[in-house]
Amino acid sequence: MKKRIVLTLLSIVCFASHTFCIDAWIRINQLGYLPSAQKKAILISESQQNIRKFYIYDALTNKEVGAFNTVVSWGEFQSFKSVFILDFSAFNTQGAFYIKAGLIYSPTIYVNKNTYLGTADFLLNYLRQQRCIAKPGEHQFDAFESNAEEFKPIADTENLWIVPNQKLSTPKSQKKPSQFNLSEQAKLINVTGGWSDASEFVQYGSTSATAIFQLLFAYQFNPTSFTDKFDANGKKGANGIPDILDEAKWGLDWLIKMCPSKDILYHQVGDDRENNQFHTPSENNVDYGWGQGNGRSVYVATGKPQAVFKIKNHSNGLASIAGKYASAFALGSQLLATYYPFYADSLTKKAIELYQLGIKYPGICQAVPAKSLIYYSEDNWSDDMELAASELYHLTYDANYLKDAANFGRMEPVSPWLCSDTTGHYQWYPFVNLGHYMLSNLENPRYKNEFKENLLSGIQRMSLYAANNPFDVGVPLVMNSNNLVVALATQCRLYRSMTNDSSYIDMENGLLDWIFGRNPWGTSMIGGLPKIGIAASDPHASNWKKNHQPATGGMVNGPVLKSIYTKLAISGLSKDDKYERYQSDWAIFHDDYTDNISNEPSLDGTASLTYMLSSKQLEGNPEKTSDNNLYSNGAIVRTDPSKKQISIVFSGNDYADGYNIIRKTLKKLNIKASFFLTGDFYRNTKNKRIIKGLLQDKHYLGGNSDKNLLYCSLQKRDSLLINKAQFITDLRANYKTMEKFGIKKNQTPFFLPPHEMHNDSIGKWCKEVGIQLINFTPGTLSNTDISIPEMRENYYSSNEIYNRILQVESKQGLSGHILLFHLGSDAKRQDKFYPRLYSLLIELSKNGYDFVDLFKATDVFDSNEATIPLNKQKRKN
Repeated sequence: MKKRIVLTLLSIVCFASHTFCIDAWIRINQLGYLPSAQKKAILISESQQNIRKFYIYDALTNKEVGAFNTVVSWGEFQSFKSVFILDFSAFNTQGAFYIKAGLIYSPTIYVNKNTYLGTADFLLNYLRQQRCIAKPGEHQFDAFESNAEEFKPIADTENLWIVPNQKLSTPKSQKKPSQFNLSEQAKLINVTGGWSDASEFVQYGSTSATAIFQLLFAYQFNPTSFTDKFDANGKKGANGIPDILDEAKWGLDWLIKMCPSKDILYHQVGDDRENNQFHTPSENNVDYGWGQGNGRSVYVATGKPQAVFKIKNHSNGLASIAGKYASAFALGSQLLATYYPFYADSLTKKAIELYQLGIKYPGICQAVPAKSLIYYSEDNWSDDMELAASELYHLTYDANYLKDAANFGRMEPVSPWLCSDTTGHYQWYPFVNLGHYMLSNLENPRYKNEFKENLLSGIQRMSLYAANNPFDVGVPLVMNSNNLVVALATQCRLYRSMTNDSSYIDMENGLLDWIFGRNPWGTSMIGGLPKIGIAASDPHASNWKKNHQPATGGMVNGPVLKSIYTKLAISGLSKDDKYERYQSDWAIFHDDYTDNISNEPSLDGTASLTYMLSSKQLEGNPEKTSDNNLYSNGAIVRTDPSKKQISIVFSGNDYADGYNIIRKTLKKLNIKASFFLTGDFYRNTKNKRIIKGLLQDKHYLGGNSDKNLLYCSLQKRDSLLINKAQFITDLRANYKTMEKFGIKKNQTPFFLPPHEMHNDSIGKWCKEVGIQLINFTPGTLSNTDISIPEMRENYYSSNEIYNRILQVESKQGLSGHILLFHLGSDAKRQDKFYPRLYSLLIELSKNGYDFVDLFKATDVFDSNEATIPLNKQKRKN
């Protein structure tokens, strides 16, 4: 009766939270938080709230695990009547939790040292997707040279998309000769390769060179954060080179084609006539002057204003583009020399030539617009030359480059956008001045102090803007605001790493949290990241609209001022705005493919985030390069195959006849194993001695379900036999029974599914409550030690099991294997396996294997003194 009353009260509370607090939300970093890092959430409400304290609960058990009064009341902000900052930085337990503040509940909060593991590599998925790969019918005519300097009006230019001053022998069926200016012959240039800039298939040297440099920069500072799982062509399979370098080289190969000689420099392939058409390359029917789909224009950097039609850019030099190319080539030469020595030499030569070209022609090279008023209208160039000179100095140690770098840097001490609440489209680009950082990292105290102060000055100025809102985001919310967010976060982190000054850590973390959901809309701005949570899923991207291919890893442009969205949006939304309640004059964002302003993935923005994520990965777990565990439907079925280690696992429900022999064997060999037991096993009074003995020997004790349920069909694994509520109820009961033995949830984060049966849904549900699913490594037959003769072809004798394990070891090795056995078996099986366990383990030990517990083997969680009941530990927080 008492239990029923408690459940009823809990239901009332949950109902109240949804009934009375539907106008309030808690926004978090949905990716998660590092245990030792700052952790903040933001509560926003459309009504007046009075929050003075908040609580953290375990996502599975619903038990309170922390109470905090670290609440800052912000007051009213935009359309929200109440805003509170909830600081739970002191909470460092790993797992899955939620916050309750008044009657307001947060989404699931994840705390784990591996929160950022593999996230920088994950972003590369988008760059691989954006690769321009020459195929029949896909831009095979890229491209015809154009200087686009002179505009000559032609009748009906609004509908006739042609490049002036071009001549090409074109079939009459495609175009009437009178429609062409026949003043010069078009020159075919091979500029295939590289990346498409965004949802359309236009390519820009400026953004590509910046993306290349950002990738190289991230690798230069955090090389151990990146793995090798793809080859140079972007196909699965290692090639001995970190994937981020493969991706950078893909961009460099294209960039080389864009500057075929020391006095010819191309800066753009195609133009905005391709925008918002949602076509694939093979469907491109844009007419650049020689028939629909028969090739595009590649634009020469002339150092003069350029136009296709009436809209003309303001180009007046080459330094901005030449400096970007030179920077990418110089750093590429340094980092690729180990893998491609001759290639690296050619990059050095290119870098020097382009730098000299920038010296000769100072000024800006803007994108060539056709129809759109929105184009890359960069207004600064000294920062590009500063970075190029800095990289050439590190490459050659020629002091003249260092002197040049300082002189260029002094022309623009602070990037102008850092001092402004608005900016033109890519007006001050790149958004972070890495040349300043390079100079401030030198031993020369003159340069070091001067440019360190320049970095600080920009941070200080932007912190004044950040102080005006609770999200610590003060960047101008113009188009591509997320690029500015990442740039400022990068500058903050670089300054902090160089000086150990954490004065601006709130802003740095706030900016990164903004990207992953601590924002008014509660959504991550990265496609597919996190995998569990709310992330941008309906991007303004051709591959998505045409082929339903998600923009995995792509960072979208980000929110803009309402006035900007109203002015620039090309169409209405395709569906009701699910974020309508969170929109304001300050910030508009839509997860709708029609929104080309806030929801289009960005090539260079995505690349720029690799530095921050790789840095956070090292901050959380500096010893771990990647998650080398092998997974099946969310369950770890094999630990790192490169390590000669084996994890021994036992499960138990009905039988425990092997306990004495198993315990004696493990103790004699000093092996720590993992025992996964059902709630029924724990409750059986006959087994209390067993539980006590295993705890005494400091083995891992975990759950195997409460009632030994069968989660999915034996014949069709994808077919669930239970629903999520039943699963959670059963799992919760299993852990509640374990608590009676002093075994707490935070000590037992691994869970073995009953009958060793699970599917993707079970794996996801476990993740949502902070549990990591574990299962045996297939192939050894170790799990068949409970089979009985009546099972006929599915029965395996102990000899067969023993020999199969050694056979697999001799042919394939058992590195990383999880060998699953059982504590006992039905009396119908007289040929018990556990008496042979000792000889098996001795044999494997002679072959050089270490027997490692799951904490050490998987490195997914810290052990948290796993085998010691919490009542013997000091209470934290």
